[in-house]
Amino acid sequence: MATLDGPAAPDPQGHKSAHIRRWLPILGVAVALVLTATIAFKLGSGDDEPAARPSAKASPSPTAPPTIAQIYAAVAPSVVTITAVEGSAAVASGTGVIASQTGAILTANHVVAGAGAIQVTFADGTRVAAKVAQADPELDIAVLVPGGLPEVLVPAVIGNSERIAVGNTVLAVGNQLGLTSSATTGVISGLGRTAKSQDGSELKGLIQFDAAVNPGSSGGPLVNAKGETIGIVVALANPTEAGTFVGVGFAVPIGAALAAGAGPGEDAPQQ
Repeated sequence: MATLDGPAAPDPQGHKSAHIRRWLPILGVAVALVLTATIAFKLGSGDDEPAARPSAKASPSPTAPPTIAQIYAAVAPSVVTITAVEGSAAVASGTGVIASQTGAILTANHVVAGAGAIQVTFADGTRVAAKVAQADPELDIAVLVPGGLPEVLVPAVIGNSERIAVGNTVLAVGNQLGLTSSATTGVISGLGRTAKSQDGSELKGLIQFDAAVNPGSSGGPLVNAKGETIGIVVALANPTEAGTFVGVGFAVPIGAALAAGAGPGEDAPQQ
């Protein structure tokens, strides 16, 4: 029997496969373009971005050294006025510095040598009698023990006179020409100097400085830029015999001054 067979019906799966095959090249190109664009964008943006920089850390600023005014304010309460009395009259005056917690005072020996009585006036105005506990004429250093103390006692800060150098800034505080607690500044001009004392003997191993000192300054502290006492003023160069400052002063290094005053007893100043 003849059959009425028409053309075979198209295979739906075959049609779909052919359709996909036609789009594959286009899709491949599109994917390639997208990948290329993405890579190009990443590379380009990487070039444009600045390199990460480590954040700078603020370095601590160095501590500023104390000013001359600050040094003076710290030292002045430790400075005393010394008056040598004969009978009822003052025969000599000078300066001293409190060198211990017990109130022992370092000064120049020539200020108090041979005095009938000694008066000490502290920075707050307290006035008391004092006596010589130790004396070293060869260094022109004396240690006084006051008969009383002020309500607030402020010993000086003692420095190291072996760590000083020519050119270091210094401050001298004293009662020059009767002007109480005068401050002058300068530098260390020399070390290991020799000078004449008032009695004509030689004083050796001295600090030379150019801060102004005059009669009345003797026995006062020579202070460094940290406010530490590094010497005791004992002399000034006096080529004209006028007794006034000509730019050269001398101090006993504090180490030697303390050693000279380190006699027996708890009143001696200590290094």
